[in-house]
Amino acid sequence: MKEFASDRVRNVCLAGQRGCGKTSLADSIAFAVGLNNRIGRVDDGTSLLDYTESEISRKTSISLKLLAFQSGDTKINLLDCPGHTDFTGELLSAVKVCETVGVLIDAAAGVEIGTRLQWRAMPDSGLARFFFVNKMDKENVKWKAALDSIRNAFGNHCVAIQIPIGDADKFGGIVDLLKMKAYSFDKDGKRADIDIPADLKAEAQAQRDALLEVAAESDDALLEKFFAEGTLSEADMMSGLRSGIANGKLFPVLFGSMSRNIGAKLLLDFMADYLPSPAQMPPAKVQKSGSENLLDLPCNAAGKTVVYVFKTVSEGHLGEMSFFKVYSGTVRNGMDLQNQQTSSSERVSHVYTFQGKNRVDLDSAAAGDIGALVKLKDTHSGNTLAEKDFSVTVPPVQFPNPVMDVAVKAKAKGEEEKIGTGLNKLFEEDPTFKIVLDPALKQLVLYAQGSTHIEVLIEKLKKRFGVDAELVKPKIPYRETVRGKTEKQYKHKKQSGGRGQYGDVYIRIEPNVRGGGFEFIDEITGGVIPGKYIPAVEKGIVEQMQHGGLAGAPVVDVKVALYFGSYHDVDSSDMAFKIAGLMAFKEGFMDCRPVLLEPIFNVEVLVPNEFTGDVMGDLSSRRGKVSGMDPDGPNQRIRATVPQAELYQYSVDLRSMTQGQGIYSVAFSHYEEVPHETAQKIIAEAKQEKEAEG
Repeated sequence: MKEFASDRVRNVCLAGQRGCGKTSLADSIAFAVGLNNRIGRVDDGTSLLDYTESEISRKTSISLKLLAFQSGDTKINLLDCPGHTDFTGELLSAVKVCETVGVLIDAAAGVEIGTRLQWRAMPDSGLARFFFVNKMDKENVKWKAALDSIRNAFGNHCVAIQIPIGDADKFGGIVDLLKMKAYSFDKDGKRADIDIPADLKAEAQAQRDALLEVAAESDDALLEKFFAEGTLSEADMMSGLRSGIANGKLFPVLFGSMSRNIGAKLLLDFMADYLPSPAQMPPAKVQKSGSENLLDLPCNAAGKTVVYVFKTVSEGHLGEMSFFKVYSGTVRNGMDLQNQQTSSSERVSHVYTFQGKNRVDLDSAAAGDIGALVKLKDTHSGNTLAEKDFSVTVPPVQFPNPVMDVAVKAKAKGEEEKIGTGLNKLFEEDPTFKIVLDPALKQLVLYAQGSTHIEVLIEKLKKRFGVDAELVKPKIPYRETVRGKTEKQYKHKKQSGGRGQYGDVYIRIEPNVRGGGFEFIDEITGGVIPGKYIPAVEKGIVEQMQHGGLAGAPVVDVKVALYFGSYHDVDSSDMAFKIAGLMAFKEGFMDCRPVLLEPIFNVEVLVPNEFTGDVMGDLSSRRGKVSGMDPDGPNQRIRATVPQAELYQYSVDLRSMTQGQGIYSVAFSHYEEVPHETAQKIIAEAKQEKEAEG
C-alpha cells in the first residue's frame, strides 16, 4: 500500500455496546472495498477481524483490530474495538490515536448502559463522533425511537443525515438527506437509485431543515447567513457539516442493517467525504523530556518523527507487533528511533499495516497514519519513539482501575516462576491488569477488569507459556490493632556458661488514631537503659507487629512508649533488648483489647432502573452500606462501601443479576473493625491454617 498524505487519512474507531454489530460492520466494509470475496460472519467464525481462537469460541471481540483500506483517494484506518466492558482499555487505546469515533447502536435496544459508559470514558474534546444505528430490520424497530434514544442520551446536536425507508421487516432503503437521494437494496444488499417515496418527502425535508440549522450553528458566519437568508447553499451546508463534525458540535446519525448488508457503502462514502483528517485537528500535546511542560506537535510529515505505540500484540502466526500512530514526521524502513521511556534505540526493520488478520507491507507511514512494526527490542504499549535529537513523549493512556481480584498459582509444582514471567510479559501488551506478589499473604494476586478478562489472561498463559494456572480465592489483607491500654514488663535473661543475655524493658501500649500508623516514644530518663540499646527495642517491637496475636495479621495504629528498664554492664546487647521488646509487645498486645480490621472499598454501581432493588439488596447481604443513589438517564448510580472480603466474584454475580447490564468500579477507602462474630470465624480459620502449615 502506498504512502498517503496526512490530509487524505481518516482514523476511525468503532465503539458501542457488546453485540451491536461493530465487527459485522467492519466485515461488510471489507467486502465492499474488495478485501474479502464474501462478508465474514462473527457467528460462524469467518470474520476477517475476530480471528483468534478465543474470539471465535466466544463469538465476540476481545482485542482491537486494524482494518486499513483505500476508498477513492482516501486511506481509512478502521479500529474495531470490543464492546465488552472487561476490555474498555482496548477502546481507550484506539480512541487515543483516532480523530473520529463511530458509535454503533442496536436499533431495537437504543442507547445501552455500556455505550453510555464508553462515551464517558472518552475525552470531552478533540474527537469527532457519529452514530450508526444497526439492525434496522429487527422486529418492532422504529427509526424515530432510535434517533430519540440517541438525542435523549447525548443531546440535540445528534442529527440524522439519513432516514430509513421502512421499519423492521419492511426496512429496505435509505434516504440520503445530504444529496436528497433515495436508494433501495435487494436481498443481497445491492443498491439501486430510486425516487424518495411520496410518504417520506415531508419527513425528509423536515429532517434536512433540522440538519441545515445544526450545520449553520457550527460556524458564526454561516449562522448569520442562515438567519439572513433562511437557508444555506449546498456548498455552505457541506462546509458547516464538516466543520461541525470536526469540532465536536455536530454528531451525524446514519442507519443500516449489517445482516442484510444495507448501509455499509453509504457509511464508507460519508467517512471519506465528511470526517476530519489528522491534519485538520488541533496539534497534539506532547511532553518535553525532563520537563512537565506540554508542547504543541503539529501533524506534519516533514517534521521530526514522533511515534506512539498504542498496542503491543504477540500472536503465533504473526509474531510480536507494535501498533503505532505517527504523530509527526514519517516512519520509513531502516530508520533508527529512540524509545523515550527506556532510552534504548530501536531500528525500524519493516513497516506494515493490517487488513484484519492479513498483514500488508508499507514502504513508509506519514504523520497521522497508523501502522505496525515488528521485532522491536524493548518497546511496549504506551511507549513513544522519536528521533534521537528530538526528545518528546506522547502522554500515555490512563486506564481504569481493575475491579476484580483473584489469586493465581501453578497447578504443577515448580512452575510458579513461569506464571510470574508469563503475566509480566502479558502486562507489557495489556496494561489494564496488574499483578501483586504479597509476601505476607504468600499469594500472587491478579487484578483485572472482570471475569472474562481473567479467563483470557489464563488462556494466554497456557497457550503461550505452557503453564496451567489455578485460580483461588485471594486472601484478605487484614490488620490488627488495639482499643485498650496496658503496661508490660519483660526481662530477657539468659545465662549459659559464657557471656549471658540481659535486657529489661517496661513498655506502655495504647491505640493511635486510625490511619496514624506506628509511633514509638522514648521516655527513658536517667540512663536506666543506655541510648544505644533503645533502637533495638523498637526494632523488636516492629518485628513482632508483623504478626498480631489474633489472626497473625500485621498490627497497625498503635503507640508504644518505652518508659523504664534495666541493663547489665556485661550481658546486655542489642539482641537481648530486641528480644525483650518483641516479647513485651507480644504479651502486652493481648491485654489491650485487640481487634481485627478489614479493608473497606468504595463501590459505585451503574444499573438499569429495573434492577436497582436487586442490586441494593445484594449489597446489603454483602455487609455493604449504601451511601447514596443518583438517577443517570434510564439507570441508577448506586454508591456504597463494602468489605473487600465480600467482593469476591462480584463481577460475575452483578452481571448475572442484571442480565449483563450492570457495571461497577471499586477503590480502596479505609480499614474498619470486623464485626465480632465474623472476626471469630476469621481468627479460627487463621489458627487452623497455621496448624496445618506447622
